[in-house]
Amino acid sequence: MASSLISRQLVLSLQKNLHLSAPGCRYVSKAAPQTQVEFDYDGPSMKTEVPGPRSQELTKRLGEIQNVGAINFFCNYEESRGNYLVDVDGNRMLDIYTQISSIPIGYNHPALLKLMANPNNLSTFVNRPALGILPPENFPDKLTESLLSVAPSGMTRVQTMACGSCSNENAYKAMFIWYRNKERGHTTPSEEDLSSCMINQGPGCPDVSILSFMGGFHGRTLGCLATTHSKAIHKLDVPSFDWPIAPFPRLQYPLEEFTRENAQEEARCLEEVEDLIVKWRQKGKPVAGIVIEPIQAEGGDNHASPDFFRNLRNIARKHGCAFHVDEVQTGGGSTGKFWAHEHWGMDDPADIVSFSKKLLTGGYYHKQELEADKPYRIFNTWMGDPSKNLFLAEVLNVIRRENLLEEVTRSGKALLNGLYELQAQYPGLLSRARGQGTFCAIDICDDATRNSILLKARDKGVLLGGCGDRSIRFRPSLVFKDYHVHMFLNIFNDVLAQHK
Repeated sequence: MASSLISRQLVLSLQKNLHLSAPGCRYVSKAAPQTQVEFDYDGPSMKTEVPGPRSQELTKRLGEIQNVGAINFFCNYEESRGNYLVDVDGNRMLDIYTQISSIPIGYNHPALLKLMANPNNLSTFVNRPALGILPPENFPDKLTESLLSVAPSGMTRVQTMACGSCSNENAYKAMFIWYRNKERGHTTPSEEDLSSCMINQGPGCPDVSILSFMGGFHGRTLGCLATTHSKAIHKLDVPSFDWPIAPFPRLQYPLEEFTRENAQEEARCLEEVEDLIVKWRQKGKPVAGIVIEPIQAEGGDNHASPDFFRNLRNIARKHGCAFHVDEVQTGGGSTGKFWAHEHWGMDDPADIVSFSKKLLTGGYYHKQELEADKPYRIFNTWMGDPSKNLFLAEVLNVIRRENLLEEVTRSGKALLNGLYELQAQYPGLLSRARGQGTFCAIDICDDATRNSILLKARDKGVLLGGCGDRSIRFRPSLVFKDYHVHMFLNIFNDVLAQHK
């Protein structure tokens, strides 16, 4: 059955009658020039409200097995293609949310289907190894072809993991291990260290901390939750640590009109970071590391200037803290550069960079000194998945071959300009349009209106996501073109007109 699906998808993906031609844009700027993209549909096609009857039936069935409160609808991934997600009721939607920003080059990309059909890859898909003890022969080569080929500046080491949360959780452990060895002056724990850690006491379980930022999101495992401050529902009823939380800059828009005010806001936040580091050291809970997102995604697409991040990096160095940049949502090209921190223009941007989502596998890059000093300290059964490295290597080939980062920059400019125009057209509804590349967002007047707009857009064939208290975020794949932008802007304008 799998082989027949692959064959069918390969045929469908290459059919010329699925090529797109660019529609004219009714409201926001001129139409994009005609461009053709394989394996894409020609636009949304809606047959029912969403969720439709089949989705509702399946939700009821699944609800007898597990919690279904977060489920939007059920999908037909076999028929989904390019920028379009098809549901089980036959509705075809332009997907500008892409599985919470985790689809790099669209659904059922021919290059990935071809990879699946290659018999030389079957063993990699069938046999999932315990990578920490029994890696396959080609694992070093595949890491070099995939993850190391896009390593952040100054980094030559990478530790694979399965998802974003476990990537950050283990990166935190690496920072703690590094910090304690630095305090000891060597890597040999004492007998007291070894015995006390077994009963969750110091000095083996030390009172050290990680500084995070209000509005940040780093995952839902126990350590990650201690650094996550985006929504209360993520943290409610779960024990946590007494770790410092700094304010993240709240910039005013448009940026060019609030240069002085935004500089003052960033200076205030940086000053608070230093104060917290000193305060926690005095409390006997020194800060081993600082973790931050280049753009706070779940927390509301909150941005800060390159100067802010450069100064924060310097503060970390000054106080002997590891600097961890969480690129789980921002990494992979959606800001117009492969890593969002590249916009900071630094040769030495971080000590650790974590990733997942668009990179299809999880993990973190790190400096040599943050390598675990002994086996089994950073460890789990799977430590990632070699099949995802195969996919990532091919995704990177497509990105380079099709110049997709340049495409993202062009599409992102069209998207942000369109949002600026809609913001001017609907000043009572929209504000604070912002973004880098296609990693964009806009604020809605209130939470209820935001949620209504998301549902109405979905019923008109556009999938969007919310973030923060009242923002809509845009997270298309890297094959999202100018004409997809204009198609979206037309539909979005129709939805906004209903709320005017």
